[in-house]
Amino acid sequence: MPPEPPASSSFAIAVPAALLARVRAGERAAFEQVYRWFERPVFTLALRICGDREEAAEVLQDTMLKVMDRIDGFRGDSPFWGWLRQIAVNEALMRLRRTRQQPDGLDMELHEPADDATPLPPAAADAAILQRALASLPASTRSVLWLYHAEGYTHEEIGVLMQRTTSFSKSQLARGTRRLRVLLEPDARPVEATSHA
Repeated sequence: MPPEPPASSSFAIAVPAALLARVRAGERAAFEQVYRWFERPVFTLALRICGDREEAAEVLQDTMLKVMDRIDGFRGDSPFWGWLRQIAVNEALMRLRRTRQQPDGLDMELHEPADDATPLPPAAADAAILQRALASLPASTRSVLWLYHAEGYTHEEIGVLMQRTTSFSKSQLARGTRRLRVLLEPDARPVEATSHA
């Protein structure tokens, strides 16, 4: 198990200097440990930005390959998790920009298949509703919401990351928040089909 995160970001995992030294020395088991600790945060961030599981898996692989390739460039001026998170964000946004240039757009189907009529437990149902609502937002709006609320980036940082202005980040956050509020209102959600067996 990784150490307990000291901050709100799911990336905020304190990686011991001794473990990083072993990764730098090319020790495979040390890299695998770092990979296991950061696999879920990287995948989740990529999924929220890209909106597609296959794209998120690609971002995870590309991020970890870059971490392994660039570990000697990590000077330790900031926490390792912040350095790794920056690589993951850059990879996800680069892939999002690439996808935006393709005519097909994004696969926004992030929810579970509809053929199972068994009701979800309340917490899981709420999570599924939120996931569907997020998936329905435009990619740039969803990205801003995730970077701001889940990862704690400022509007200025998001503007730089997305190669946009600070006001773009603020307007996307406001627009996304309003849209989510509408989508999450009980009256606005479609009634789930129930089984009459």
